Amino acid sequence: MPNQLTDATSPYLLQHADNPVDWHQWGKEALTLAESTDRPILLSIGYSACHWCHVMAHESFEDAATAEVMNRLFVNIKVDREERPDLDSIYQTAHQLLAQRPGGWPLTVFLTPHDQLPFFAGTYFPPVSRHGLPAFVDLLEGVANAYRTQRSEISEQNQAMLQALAGLNPDGGRHQQLDTMPLEGALDQLSTSFDERHGGFGQAPKFPHPSHLALLLRSWAQSRVDGREAPRIRYLAEYTLTRMVEGGIYDQLGGGFCRYSVDPEWMIPHFEKMLYDNGPLLALCCDLWQISGNRLFRDKSLQTAEWIRREMQSPQGGYYSTLDADSEGEEGLFYVWEKAQVELLLEPDEYRHLATRFGLDRPANFEGRWHLHTFASIAELNERYGSSGESARALLESARHKLFSAREERVRPGRDEKILTSWNALMIKGMARAGRLLGKPACLSSAEAALGFVRQNLWVDGRLLATHKDGRSHLSAYLDDYAYLIDALLELLQCRWRVDDLAFAIELAESLLEHFQDRNQGGFFFTADDHETLIHRPKPFSDDSTPAGNGVAALVLLRLGYLLGNGTYTEAAERTLHCAWAQIRQQPYAHATLLEALERLLLPSETIVLRGEGEALERWHRRATEHYAPRRDVFAIPANCEGLPQLLAARRATEVTVAYLCQGSHCETPITSFDNFETRLRQSECVT
Repeated sequence: MPNQLTDATSPYLLQHADNPVDWHQWGKEALTLAESTDRPILLSIGYSACHWCHVMAHESFEDAATAEVMNRLFVNIKVDREERPDLDSIYQTAHQLLAQRPGGWPLTVFLTPHDQLPFFAGTYFPPVSRHGLPAFVDLLEGVANAYRTQRSEISEQNQAMLQALAGLNPDGGRHQQLDTMPLEGALDQLSTSFDERHGGFGQAPKFPHPSHLALLLRSWAQSRVDGREAPRIRYLAEYTLTRMVEGGIYDQLGGGFCRYSVDPEWMIPHFEKMLYDNGPLLALCCDLWQISGNRLFRDKSLQTAEWIRREMQSPQGGYYSTLDADSEGEEGLFYVWEKAQVELLLEPDEYRHLATRFGLDRPANFEGRWHLHTFASIAELNERYGSSGESARALLESARHKLFSAREERVRPGRDEKILTSWNALMIKGMARAGRLLGKPACLSSAEAALGFVRQNLWVDGRLLATHKDGRSHLSAYLDDYAYLIDALLELLQCRWRVDDLAFAIELAESLLEHFQDRNQGGFFFTADDHETLIHRPKPFSDDSTPAGNGVAALVLLRLGYLLGNGTYTEAAERTLHCAWAQIRQQPYAHATLLEALERLLLPSETIVLRGEGEALERWHRRATEHYAPRRDVFAIPANCEGLPQLLAARRATEVTVAYLCQGSHCETPITSFDNFETRLRQSECVT
């Protein structure tokens, strides 16, 4: 018999709609039921592409005997962490406080029914005791018994939990002097943890952490401008991304990155593909193509963008959320190969090159099968088989197309077709960057289609909604939704100018300030002032799997403030940095996005507004965006453009193209000579 999840928009919740567990969605009805029956809440948080979520579902939630215990002892609430990142953030933090170790998914938390405070938490639990974990049913009975017999102890623990959560939001540090020392600290921390052999930072499991790589590239660029180039900083980022795009974490046939690697070599991924990783990683590949001219990064950028358009963009324009790790009940089955299958599909010369390059001539690397991971360079193939670079690449590309076509006939992994505002914004930015730097109008068109979807379906009465599925948009949006979308709009405005996009960015910024800003201490809360009241209102400063919302908010408000001459925006950004300053100084590398805002505030940051017409305007625009200049925004506004805000309207074009160049809030004399413009640009860019 179906439970209370049948009308959910989340594919993850719908996966559990036929469980014998009497699941509820988070909301007033379930919370009231728990309080009125005095049964603790079993809160289970996961997402549709999560492998271990599927495992626990099959082992426990689909089992009638386990469900009977759950239904008798608890009110059971299922939450999609992608739709409710507010709940996930709070209860992941609570797990860490209770268990003294990081959480993950599935997250299993037990809450007292009258105040939703957690008194026990864990992640995956097996059906029978193993690997030091109790059997799930034994755990259920033990937790229920503790709730009945240890009320006073639980109450004391809950009060301590509330105090600990309250202490996580820092007091404002407005009287502290901001400086660039944390930038050096972050570089030292990343350099120390760098894996010299395989790239990346720390040990397995290895996550991409694009914000770290972007920080390294920006720092390298600044070192060149300062005349003290630090090539190792660039090497840390470039070698890491090279190993990733050549590794098994990257889909060598279809494009796109998996969520993380289970080993230090980037060889075997957790096979789920997430939209939120691929947007920033696409932008990074484009940046490294611009910096290095290495065709590897251009090829992987194009493949990733092609995968997004082919498999992750809805007919209506929005981008879907994830691809599952599993197909036919087995993790990675869609992606791995039997050697004999590959030999049958390819010509002998194609097979020799592909097998040597991707390891089919080595022992199987994934449960008796082969997952493609680069082991040999093109030069090594040439030496071994007497081929040229171009002929080797042609053979590999021919083999790739044949294997890809054959793979398309397989049972596909599940796709979570939720359209999330924040994740769409990350991909809009990545696709816009690809369109601009790779010269691919189709990528720009894809980004514009996604933005159109968001505006039409997720922008309602001057406020954003967080998620859309099957024609239904709902859930009030979060800090990330607003901040990321402004960032995406600023990227699009540098590709082509649209007054409507600027107006939308301003509306979003005003809503961000009105509903999320902490006017007393600085910074921004994750939830709006009219959001459902929860046990904690977090103010996240550190980067996680996605950039910190406070970091992006500070960054975009600085950029908008400089563009529009709006001191309210720049002041809010600076107050955010002051509020987070103690945390930034303590752990610089964990706050890479806030460090980007700090760079924009303290180091020369350029805003270039070009006014003109036709080919001349395009020429100036091409030149201003030709080289990697990470703290430069360039907006090419046609001379006849109307409806501009006051400052931009005052920056007119005469009969010639004019460049208005500002560093921070200080603006220089307008430039009307292309040669003078060229000379001025070279002062603040790194040319390889």
